[in-house]
Amino acid sequence: MDIFSTDPSIIGMVHLPPLPGSPGFDGDRSEIRTRLRQDAAALESGGVDAIMLENFGDAPFYPDRVPRHVVADVAALAAMLREQVSIPFGVNILRNDVQSALGIAAATGGSVVRVNVHTGARLTDQGLIEGMAHETLRLREQLDADVAILADIDVKHSAPLAERSHDEVVGELVERGGADGIIVSGTGTGEAVDTTVLEQVVGSRDARGLDVPVLIGSGVTPETAPELLSVADGAIVGTALKQGGKTTNPVDEAAVERLVESVR
Repeated sequence: MDIFSTDPSIIGMVHLPPLPGSPGFDGDRSEIRTRLRQDAAALESGGVDAIMLENFGDAPFYPDRVPRHVVADVAALAAMLREQVSIPFGVNILRNDVQSALGIAAATGGSVVRVNVHTGARLTDQGLIEGMAHETLRLREQLDADVAILADIDVKHSAPLAERSHDEVVGELVERGGADGIIVSGTGTGEAVDTTVLEQVVGSRDARGLDVPVLIGSGVTPETAPELLSVADGAIVGTALKQGGKTTNPVDEAAVERLVESVR
């Protein structure tokens, strides 16, 4: 995976504004495209290794499959992103539509997808979400897609149905679920990761001899990045790269530069 050719790797978030059909959409498609171009340019110029495109503004989210018009809009935006940047990019369709994300990535040259619940099940504000690894891996084979799957463990904004060890879940995600990487996040968007959990996940990965990266999925800042990324292989960063540290604001190129410089 080219995304992880740099150690540690920084994946910057493009949080899309509300798309057509979602409650927050303001009727201006051109503004969505303008925001995408501006955020992507700031992330690439600031030095990130890759970009993750996500329909962040579409809350409340569908628990699994999104409507066709959402897939069409994100695919069009992903194609625009591919034409603009020279770095790899990925797709995340909230809340857990990895099949659509995989299809978009395969069609537009994306390198990676993120899936919140890949194996097992989690209780979320969208209700019970169940992993569909059996469908996702077969779809990737059918599409002959060279797209990596990054899977969350204890994904943010969710709770487990039963307490299980991180070692068990790491094994299921990679050995049984076929994930290509593991994401460890805090309890919510922009929330810091529990370093004890991060160390346990990395330790389980190493003890099992698994050749997959472990990424931090939330809460990384220029101040915390050096220590955290001495443990993890990379991070997906959104909030800390935005103007004023607010997730829905535009990307601040100077903030991107500060975070990248803190770990290079």
